[in-house]
Amino acid sequence: MVDLIQKTLLYAVPLMIVALAGVFAERSGIINLALEGIMIFGAFVGVWFVRVVQEWGWFAEAKANGDWLALQGFELLAMVVAAALGAVFSLLLSFASVNLKADQTIGGTALNLMAPALVLFLIRILANQSTLYMAEGDAASWFMIKKSTLGIDSSTELNPILEILINKVYLATYVCIILFVILSILLYKTRFGLRLRSCGENPQAADSLGINVYRMRYAGTTISGALAGLGGFVYALTTAGCSANGDVAGFGFLALAVMIFGNWKPLNIAGAALLFGLFKYIAASYSSIEVLNNLGISSYFYRLLPYLVTLIVLAFTSKKSRAPKAEGIPYDKGQR
Repeated sequence: MVDLIQKTLLYAVPLMIVALAGVFAERSGIINLALEGIMIFGAFVGVWFVRVVQEWGWFAEAKANGDWLALQGFELLAMVVAAALGAVFSLLLSFASVNLKADQTIGGTALNLMAPALVLFLIRILANQSTLYMAEGDAASWFMIKKSTLGIDSSTELNPILEILINKVYLATYVCIILFVILSILLYKTRFGLRLRSCGENPQAADSLGINVYRMRYAGTTISGALAGLGGFVYALTTAGCSANGDVAGFGFLALAVMIFGNWKPLNIAGAALLFGLFKYIAASYSSIEVLNNLGISSYFYRLLPYLVTLIVLAFTSKKSRAPKAEGIPYDKGQR
């Protein structure tokens, strides 16, 4: 049970934070189909930053001395860098959608196509290989919080709740959950959030009250890009061994499904992300689950399961979904 909860969270947390990224963009009126591409770019930036930092002498010294606080600080710094570059990358979508009034679906698709090509090109230049790895070691040995890092003997049995909270977890998991709560409050309980949501529902009315629709849409898409870039790095760190290869296993598109299934509401999105995270766990660990392993079902079915569940859920829930009314519609200041 402990293993199930921990690994479900590993898959659910990136989905949750990237789905919230989609909410910020679409609540402002911009359809952000580029979540997959921004995740890919964020994953590359974060892994590349970790690789560069590993070559610094004081990073290796911190690892040698068992200074896990310093290592967690490096992890946080890599998350900030990935989020910042994800926000910068998303400005391409903002500029195309707001300034050029281009079709947002095409703009997002273009970024999804550009990101993996750009990342693979950069990996070839920087590492002369098809996958970018850490300079040494692996993510679990460098960044995972374990009982031993807290001075607790690894053989010590803890309360099941404490076992989940402090053993074999990444600090990034907790950071994303805290960010999710704070940004959900920002979106629904603050003046900024009300103004942002008004631009996605009725931008003309918002403009008549003195709200700068263009600025709010830039803000929504930039926050969306930062969260997607962060989610991409967290995915690479926690489920891909801190490696980048121009692919995030479709998590960006799964996050869009989670967002729609959650009806653009944070609490619903959290529940949907946990559901999809559970099926991703089953797909990755079915061989260690005795009941499933004894069924004799092909491994390909379990790998297909998360995406199959996505299609089924969307087929039954998409009709009840209520998207922001003005999403995808370029705002014309002179139109009433």
